[in-house]
Amino acid sequence: MNAQAMNRPGVPPPDRLGRENARPHIVAGLGCRAQVTAGAVLEILRDAQRGMPPFTHLAAPEFRRGMAVLEDAARSLGLPLVFIGRPALEAVQPRCPTRSEAALRATGLASVAEACALAAAGEGAMLLAPRRGGAGVTCAVAAGSAA
Repeated sequence: MNAQAMNRPGVPPPDRLGRENARPHIVAGLGCRAQVTAGAVLEILRDAQRGMPPFTHLAAPEFRRGMAVLEDAARSLGLPLVFIGRPALEAVQPRCPTRSEAALRATGLASVAEACALAAAGEGAMLLAPRRGGAGVTCAVAAGSAA
């Protein structure tokens, strides 16, 4: 891997065979309340995008599948929306730097947005931006080699 690529934020290290990951997956993970508005989702995604490599995927917890606002946001941005199952969300909880007691009470998970981003970005994913909050929605950004 060349030195320039090693110093770019959001570029994961080479894989085990030493190949450079030419285009990492940049995942915006979302956590939200059931009554969140489409405007709030798009606003937090716009805010989270600032200073980041372009998002390649959005990720949300499986228990939010069917929420039109999430599907509308993905369609509006031209990005695939990946839903993450509870086992994958639970597996990455130890890697999530922020905890929300409210999220823990509501979902059984202390971190939803960060967990979605990390799980969707794949093994060895790096959190590029921790959870940020908006009006009924949270967002975190991770980079990895497989979404």
